[in-house]
Amino acid sequence: MGLETGLTGKTALITGASRGIGKATAAALAEQGCNVVLSSRKQEALDEVAAEIRAAHPGVGVLPKAAHVGDEEAARACVEAAVGEFGAVDILVNNAATSPHFGPMVELDAARAAKTVQVNQFAVVLWTQLAWRASMAERGGSIVNIASVGGMITEHGIGYYNATKAAVIHLTRQFAMELAPGVRVNGVAPGLVKTHLAEALWKENEAEIAKYLPLARLGEPEDIARSVVFLAGDASSWLTGQTIVVDGGTTVRPTIA
Repeated sequence: MGLETGLTGKTALITGASRGIGKATAAALAEQGCNVVLSSRKQEALDEVAAEIRAAHPGVGVLPKAAHVGDEEAARACVEAAVGEFGAVDILVNNAATSPHFGPMVELDAARAAKTVQVNQFAVVLWTQLAWRASMAERGGSIVNIASVGGMITEHGIGYYNATKAAVIHLTRQFAMELAPGVRVNGVAPGLVKTHLAEALWKENEAEIAKYLPLARLGEPEDIARSVVFLAGDASSWLTGQTIVVDGGTTVRPTIA
């Protein structure tokens, strides 16, 4: 029995789509026949990604629309543009994230804390509300939130980032309950993936980190994108409120050698 995604002709909106996991996810959904709406802060970067996707998948619609993920008016304009262009938002991928503070939480200031919550946590609520009101309440859909294994463990340096990702895991469960049965809401919790956002964690010691992972390598954005495709499509049609850990075995490695 083959796994059919049922994504052809659907419309997916991806936040943080100009690079990393968001860009890989947009490309993976386009490969499945989805129209893709690309959102991030900078229009020029989105235009470049849009051109790449159009060249690789000429049969799908691509709409790049800049919006700061935490700006309510910009977010609303992006969702409205998606509905205006394609008629609906069938899939929402809440991917955008930030980590402006690195260090102990006792040194975290209010401004950076507020920015982390706005982008990583409240934006999930905001964009879900907008997609629901714009089309999902009537037509149904699928929402995939990008969390982190950091939301399940403790780590040095990024404790507050991880606290917001723990909130994303709970928001995934809460929205799954509230929006059922028409909308499924699931999440992906990546381990350490080779993205620009996480660069400070892996750039200088990638090989050393990989030695301690059961699968002996760091993640690539495409590893996460494939899981998003699964959760967005029909192959996971009886799955909601779950966050799938995709971490190369990080959370099962022994703590003592």
